[in-house]
Amino acid sequence: MTLETKKSVFVELGKFLNQFSETDNTQNQSVLGNDLFFDDFIKLIHLSQSHNGWYTPEQVYFAIKSWADALTEENIDKWLSEYSSDLDQNDKTQKNVALILAGNIPLVGFHDFLSVLITGNSALIKTSSNDQHLLPFLAKYLIFIDESLKDKITFVEGKLENFDTVIATGSNNTARYFEYYFKDKPSIIRKNRNSVAVLNGKETKEDLENLGEDIFRYFGLGCRNVSKLFVPKDYSFVAFFEAIFKYQDVIHYEKYANNYDYNKAVFLMSNFKLLDNGFLTLKEDSSYASPISSVFYEFYENIEDLQTRLEAETEQIQCIVSNDLVQNSIAFGQTQNPQLWDYADNVNTITFLLTTK
Repeated sequence: MTLETKKSVFVELGKFLNQFSETDNTQNQSVLGNDLFFDDFIKLIHLSQSHNGWYTPEQVYFAIKSWADALTEENIDKWLSEYSSDLDQNDKTQKNVALILAGNIPLVGFHDFLSVLITGNSALIKTSSNDQHLLPFLAKYLIFIDESLKDKITFVEGKLENFDTVIATGSNNTARYFEYYFKDKPSIIRKNRNSVAVLNGKETKEDLENLGEDIFRYFGLGCRNVSKLFVPKDYSFVAFFEAIFKYQDVIHYEKYANNYDYNKAVFLMSNFKLLDNGFLTLKEDSSYASPISSVFYEFYENIEDLQTRLEAETEQIQCIVSNDLVQNSIAFGQTQNPQLWDYADNVNTITFLLTTK
């Protein structure tokens, strides 16, 4: 397959995904394969919660919309522009790439899947038990668009075998296992990361409402969800709590509510001081990884010192959100809308796949 052919396949997938939204599923007659896939995809979206209780239709539709927006010809061209000649050559030296995917949020492994195929390699995919249906469905659609992909996509239920390199995502504990098990293979091993927000008290209500999106999207289960706030001394959380009140309905979801009740009880039994609005607790804590339904916070005195600390602890951080208070931060409300060229853990997957022998 030429690079242009590979691009066109994923652009077509983007067009297919663009037909689906929480408010309206509308067929575009120019999209290929609707007679075979459109109705079945709607059924799968609404069945997803029975496969994984966190995959509500709202969250699955959001993930689909994010990928529909990403998979445009313009975005794919921008992403791959510097690699064009290498990508055309790479088909001649294709590798079998083992993908061990997470399942914390819908389609969380799709970028790795896309990167492997767009570089002309073959994907041996071991899905998470929490997300076993969405990616295989989209793979079937891609094979329908271009049958030659059938030989490049394999879903593996048992032991992974006959692979040249590995991209594996898991916890810090599983990462140690991955690093040992795959020590003789070129690999990207992803561990736990969390995202943070840096505030100075000058944020607008809109900023703080958008911060709520960064906190509550996917119920806070993603590494791009903000789980820690850095605030100046004597910061008042009143404006923050007022702004995020619009997300109060999250407490009506049973799995989230159970986590809220449990984690709040654990904190209170340990005599921790909490700020609480009935659906989110705030706890002063130096850690980055807060439990579901809770966000940690920490005071800072000097923004330059905080910048230095964040740089030193970069391996624990996925995203930083702020109004340009620190370097390499992104805007409020954008953590769950990464571009194709935004790589997990800042490891360029395309470069890795093109340069690994």
